Amino acid sequence: MKLEPLSPEFIKALPVLQTIQEAGFEAYFVGGCVRDFLLKQPIHDVDIATSATPYEIATLFPKTFDLGIQHGTIAVLLNHETYEITTFRTESGYQDFRRPDKVEFVRSLKEDLKRRDFTMNALAVSYDGTLVDLFSGLADLKQGLIRAVGNPHERFFEDALRMMRGVRFASQLGFEIEGETFAAIKEHHQLLENIAVERIRVEFEKLLLGQHAAFGLSAFIASELYRYTPGLTTAAQPLEELLRHLQPTITDETVAWSLLLAFVAPQEPRKFLQSWKLSNQRIKEVQLLLHYLPQRQQGLLPPLALYHLGLPLAVKLEELISHWGLTPEIFKLTQDYQGLPIKNRQSLAINGGDLLAAFPLGAGPWIAESLQLAEEKVVTALWLNEKDYLLQHLEEELRWKKILS
Repeated sequence: MKLEPLSPEFIKALPVLQTIQEAGFEAYFVGGCVRDFLLKQPIHDVDIATSATPYEIATLFPKTFDLGIQHGTIAVLLNHETYEITTFRTESGYQDFRRPDKVEFVRSLKEDLKRRDFTMNALAVSYDGTLVDLFSGLADLKQGLIRAVGNPHERFFEDALRMMRGVRFASQLGFEIEGETFAAIKEHHQLLENIAVERIRVEFEKLLLGQHAAFGLSAFIASELYRYTPGLTTAAQPLEELLRHLQPTITDETVAWSLLLAFVAPQEPRKFLQSWKLSNQRIKEVQLLLHYLPQRQQGLLPPLALYHLGLPLAVKLEELISHWGLTPEIFKLTQDYQGLPIKNRQSLAINGGDLLAAFPLGAGPWIAESLQLAEEKVVTALWLNEKDYLLQHLEEELRWKKILS
């Protein structure tokens, strides 16, 4: 079967295949790019597999760099594009259920494809557009099935993360996991404890952001993979509740984690998020969204809350509340934000130096407290943002609190 016409991404990469073939080697487009092309989805990366070794590839192109030559991968820079090229290989001895103990370069495309995770990812396309389908991947694509290549038990023992990839693909594509493949995931779900949290998190985030997230999350729950993820060991019921709130599609990672925590509700949200190895910035954003969520569910945010959130996070809060059937008010939100007297502390007409110069009190907590008070009064339009005006009102406050005599 020939694929015509090829995608622009493939056409642009054809000189790479041509160079390799003219040197006497085989070369094919493989994996996710072929799958996405057949599904008429955007192609993000064009991956190439070849019978040539990395060292042989390095002699064919003027600009290459190492991406893991010991595992057969080298990058080629051609016409301002970077292409990952991997030598046909076999793998064996997965003692950590993740990385092979031994990688052996081979000259056979079939041997290379049979080590891949799912049939839909074991497809290849040659220079002339011929589709190489050795494991009925095209039929599975047409039926909407996620099926392991060969023996699913072997595939998941080779790399336990493939179980998370399976439920993630269910979320992104709306596909069903084939019966034997799903049974193997459920049987071996405990192998996930051997996988680094960072790798699990990537797949879990993609699952939550999928167009068919309920598909993926249902498989995640039914397979009991959740039992071997941070903080979710006993969270079957909250995850089931989350299932009912996954529409519309989540578009942002911060919103995804906030929605999850709204139902999982750990006693220590920060500790929960840290266990997933999230960045401090992401954790801070999630905590802010969760703090203001109940207030937003009751109505539009008042100026001070909008000020503390900032416009980007406030927009994410609007996306978050849509999962409770509330209508996002992006236009009104933007108007309200633009109408704030100041957008940050730096825009306040006074600073700590002004306070020290105006009042004979010396350094102390009163400075931060005074600036915070001025900030809140200006944001809520109770005070004008003018230096002399603010100093006058702060003097009255300091005398009332008997800080200033």
